Amino acid sequence: MDQHKLRSHVFDKTGIKIDVDDPIFALVALNEAVLAETVERQLALLNSATQALAAQARVAGGLPAEPAPAMPQPAPQAPAPSPSPSPAGFTPREWRLLGAAAIVSVACALLVLGGATLLYKL
Repeated sequence: MDQHKLRSHVFDKTGIKIDVDDPIFALVALNEAVLAETVERQLALLNSATQALAAQARVAGGLPAEPAPAMPQPAPQAPAPSPSPSPAGFTPREWRLLGAAAIVSVACALLVLGGATLLYKL
């Protein structure tokens, strides 16, 4: 933290001169410490969530299994047969998601049109 740079910035923005020994710099240092701790905690949570998501994707077959670092790579095997898609290329789950997205988009459009109508009537 460059106190002279912060001091100049405060003066440029507010016109208030602060001394380098001003207690406000203690608050700045405290803010930096709290922010650093919060960022570390959030990164740890993000890393654990990413690892859990990757493990779920591996179980579902979306990602290849992680090989052990010291073990040799096994010979490639024939790929497992994938579930047969429906005639249009979508699975039943995808059709349900598409239907839900369509309902939500129509509901949002109606909400926007209703709000615009109310605003123009006022």
